[in-house]
Amino acid sequence: MKKLFFLCLVSTLLCGCNPEDPFFTEKGFNTVELNSEITSVQPMTGLVMWTTHPLRLKYAPSISLEFQYCLPCRVVTGKVDGKLQYDWSYFENILNDIQSRNHQVVIRFRYEYPGNTMVDGVAGSTAVPQYIKDLEDYNETFKKNEDGPTYYADWTNAELQWFTKQFYTDFAARYNNDPRIAFLELGFGHWSEYHIYGTPLKLGINFPSKAYQKEFLTHVSQVVTIPWSISIDAADTGYTPIVGDEDLMALNFGVFDDSFMHNHHEIKQGDGYNERCWREIGRDTRWQTGVCGGEISYYTSNDQRNFLNPEGMYGWTWEAAAAKYHITFMIANDATGGIHGTVDRFKEAALASGYQFRVLQCVTNGQETRLSVTNQGIAPIYRDAYFAVRDNHSTTSLKGLLPQDTINITIPAGLVEPSDLHITSPHILSTQKIEFAAQLFE
Repeated sequence: MKKLFFLCLVSTLLCGCNPEDPFFTEKGFNTVELNSEITSVQPMTGLVMWTTHPLRLKYAPSISLEFQYCLPCRVVTGKVDGKLQYDWSYFENILNDIQSRNHQVVIRFRYEYPGNTMVDGVAGSTAVPQYIKDLEDYNETFKKNEDGPTYYADWTNAELQWFTKQFYTDFAARYNNDPRIAFLELGFGHWSEYHIYGTPLKLGINFPSKAYQKEFLTHVSQVVTIPWSISIDAADTGYTPIVGDEDLMALNFGVFDDSFMHNHHEIKQGDGYNERCWREIGRDTRWQTGVCGGEISYYTSNDQRNFLNPEGMYGWTWEAAAAKYHITFMIANDATGGIHGTVDRFKEAALASGYQFRVLQCVTNGQETRLSVTNQGIAPIYRDAYFAVRDNHSTTSLKGLLPQDTINITIPAGLVEPSDLHITSPHILSTQKIEFAAQLFE
């Protein structure tokens, strides 16, 4: 018991918590014994599978998120009297299917996808709504790229520009507070990843002009409250105005890296393009307010299969890379094909990402409960979550609590049974649970 007390005291001091704080020693308040562990993948964190993965049921307990590309043309049926017409059933089916596995979704709407036939069976068709394609002044361009035939949205068209903004306005009005959606990725170009290749870049023609990009991103920041992110490739000033525009850099967006952990990802490994993009668009602090994620590299067929090797890949372990970039989620669809991509290793890797909360102190006087809480993870939680006793929750949100920081929390209810203390959030499924760690003994 003495050894346990010493370890708890050291942990408390390292986390900056003062055991003699009057907040906890006020007369009438007594310590509550707590013993709690984090044993499950936390909501809105971890490794991610595509919704079509054949092993998604086997791996369901080891993930909390699934990824899905979505097509604007599948939900927009037309425009009548200046108002867009929608049929959201396609999208609802996606959300409900993912929810049935107790998971939330990372979604990305896109226009271009080289070689893909999902839109209408024609390889490389854009997902621009048909009513726009039918306009006389709408003219897409085409290129037979190495990844497959690709049609490009016509960014000279005023209706496409208006639609793209209005679509996110309408989407946000309907889904901002839908707990089935964890994160939104957005952008332009191939796969909405802020790049095109195999054809010359023509701003304002096959890629939005820089002026429109600023208009669009500013608009999204005003209407979308779902944590949203853009590709690290948006750091390229040839494509975008973002890193040179302080107003855009001040927007509350996150970033995703679609080739995470490839062999030249880091500056010390060679080219270091990815790390330089992270630095330029992230400025080392973006992760504090904007979610960071992405997809493990496909630069070689073995990258996804090997990145979970406990001994590392290209000199980096998953745990070290995730901590360096404060990763909350990472698509790892093909990791199951490697010897290290087991169900248990998926879970272990997931627990090395995102947030993890620990209660350092807990006292109650029968009418209210007071806590000291730290984040022992590598990133904050990006949506509101609250400690609660039974049906009474604190007004102090855990959102934005940085790793190793602590906050004091007051809950307007007395705590009798330790099991009555829990974390609640309107942004997770009713079947999900945010856990916390605690080893507190009188």
